[in-house]
Amino acid sequence: MSTISTLAEHRVLLDGVSWQTYSALVDESEHAGGRMTYDQGTLEIMSPLMPRESGKRMLGRMIEMFTLLRGIEIRSSASTTFRRTDLKRGFEADESYYIQFAAHIRSKREIDLSIDPPPDLVVEIEMTRSAIDKLRLFASMVIPEVWRYDGNTLWIGSHQKDRYVETKFSHVLPDFPVELAGEFLAQRFDGSETVLIRQFVACVAIK
Repeated sequence: MSTISTLAEHRVLLDGVSWQTYSALVDESEHAGGRMTYDQGTLEIMSPLMPRESGKRMLGRMIEMFTLLRGIEIRSSASTTFRRTDLKRGFEADESYYIQFAAHIRSKREIDLSIDPPPDLVVEIEMTRSAIDKLRLFASMVIPEVWRYDGNTLWIGSHQKDRYVETKFSHVLPDFPVELAGEFLAQRFDGSETVLIRQFVACVAIK
């Protein structure tokens, strides 16, 4: 077991964890204590702290305001646990959204990736790099797009041929102002979050 603690998050890494044990932990209703990522025997439990959570919600609010203003249908799946038994991999994102398949999964109470599509967009806040290669994990589940924020830069990765290629714009949310969102994220500790969201809305609203 290894641990990493920062002002943004606390990570515990466990090796040799069976898929059955991981599944039992996920299914246990009292497992609240951190977000879990599992990759073929390696389990990472991450406990988020305030700087990380403020980043995820700020970015989530901007995504949700953008889609509201542009009339884009989405289905938020937030930090839902996504699992693939055949791959022996699972994760809980910081935020996740169905866009292309929003209508398809709207009425579902549970997602089964053996029959259901994965979310179109996964948001990851990583102030410290995970010991698990999450991009490889996401690629194996064919997540179309991943957004990562490390406290300084908002990075967009588009799924292409089993890997993610950096892009300056979003394919799943065309016209989303990536650079502007990064600027507002950088200001989140300097003033009112409400004011920042209002400024974002003013910038993206269709006149």
